[in-house]
Amino acid sequence: MIHHLIPAAAILAAVIGLTGAGAAPAEEDTKPIRALLVLGGCCHDYKRQQDLMTKGISARANVQWAIAYDPDTGTKHLNPWYEKEDWAKGFDVVVHDECCSDVKDIKTVEKILKPHKDGLPAVITHCGIHSYRTEGYPKATMWFEFTGLASTGHGPQAPIEISFVDKESPITKGLKDWKTGNEELYNNYAGKLHETAQPLARGKQTFNMGGKEVIADAVCVWTNTYNGKTKVFATTLGHNNDTVGDPRYLDTLARGLLWSVGKLEEGYLKPAKKVMIDEK
Repeated sequence: MIHHLIPAAAILAAVIGLTGAGAAPAEEDTKPIRALLVLGGCCHDYKRQQDLMTKGISARANVQWAIAYDPDTGTKHLNPWYEKEDWAKGFDVVVHDECCSDVKDIKTVEKILKPHKDGLPAVITHCGIHSYRTEGYPKATMWFEFTGLASTGHGPQAPIEISFVDKESPITKGLKDWKTGNEELYNNYAGKLHETAQPLARGKQTFNMGGKEVIADAVCVWTNTYNGKTKVFATTLGHNNDTVGDPRYLDTLARGLLWSVGKLEEGYLKPAKKVMIDEK
């Protein structure tokens, strides 16, 4: 009997083929993304929205959460989570949904921004866009460099027609234009994104003001590259619970979050086994 020796390279190639090395990670191998949701402050039902957002995203993406909810309803109160020296340690992404425009201390804002300057991805929603109005407001602030857009306020509540303007982005793949119920469309300073930002969707809103029909149009979903490297996904939408709990809104947030951490792939587009990081 003649024995044929099989080259080591052939054996290695067979092993690679069987294990699927180089392919997308198998579902059982994907570690959940660790996300921190910071929310609280003025003007919104954050007590309810923290559940709508975390449970809604975790039903769509392999994301588990810690929540820094501040029940204070003013604009001057700093979320106590930021008092920690390493407030962002251990997280893959931070979702900023706080509403605290009058927190203006430079050193405090620098502390909030430092992990992101160092590369920690972020998602910024609704009032988180125009918080921390330090020197330079309304045209330019440290926070607006982070968000990629200078936002100064909003008009009355009315339905917003959402139109995706960048259909080639991996974030918008499969997403369709839609219309909200009553919602706030933020009025962006000069209507322009920073050069580091890329628009994904615009919002159009029609309402009556002083007996005249007014049509407002503004970017409402975009991405930003902060400090030359950090991936930021942002949207001005999300005032009312009906919007925050809308499947179309949650689809957009989930894809934006996954994009920010570089995990917008099949292995992560699945429900998380649990919502909270410390949940048993």
